[in-house]
Amino acid sequence: MQVRLILSAILALGVQAEIIDRIAVSVGTQVITEDQINDEIRVTAFLNHEKPDLGPAEKKQAAERLVEQTLIRREMRLTHYPVPPISAAADSIKEIEAQYPNREAFLKALDEYGISEDDLRQHLWWQLTLLKFIDERFRPTVQLTNAEIRQHYREQVEKWRQQGVSPIPTFEESRSAMDKALTEERVDQALDRWLGDARTQVDIKYRKEAFQ
Repeated sequence: MQVRLILSAILALGVQAEIIDRIAVSVGTQVITEDQINDEIRVTAFLNHEKPDLGPAEKKQAAERLVEQTLIRREMRLTHYPVPPISAAADSIKEIEAQYPNREAFLKALDEYGISEDDLRQHLWWQLTLLKFIDERFRPTVQLTNAEIRQHYREQVEKWRQQGVSPIPTFEESRSAMDKALTEERVDQALDRWLGDARTQVDIKYRKEAFQ
């Protein structure tokens, strides 16, 4: 009986060690595993029609994206943010599947990337949820003045000239596009500031062995 208990304890320790070894990043009490990083790389490559790169640099970039997403998930929990149902990703799945000759080709492509249809659905659902959260959280904070929009237009005119665009659209013709572009830029800046602050509120640790 004692031998059996000892063996059980050793096996349990072995399983714990294996789990610890798979942890790539800890964000406060949350963890990001190597498998999650690899899945992030594979799904992103699938959506971009690129070959998955599981090298150290790409893993670090994927880990950074997942750290930011973990911080946002944390904020969603703290603020009781209402997330959409998983069915919200149905149209996105259909759009991607429509890029293939038939369903069999679509499933074969998923298999070649080492991901499942459910993996893709979860990823697309999270993308939609993330964009919705960012839009509702940060867009209302952006207030543009007419002077700012005109300055953005002048900067764009200079770029158009360098690119040889002719004729150059007038300010009135471009105002709506300029407003949208500048708003998106300010939303991104607000998000970056928020993420920078959020990082200071939790202990983020990277296990260097996971990125070698």
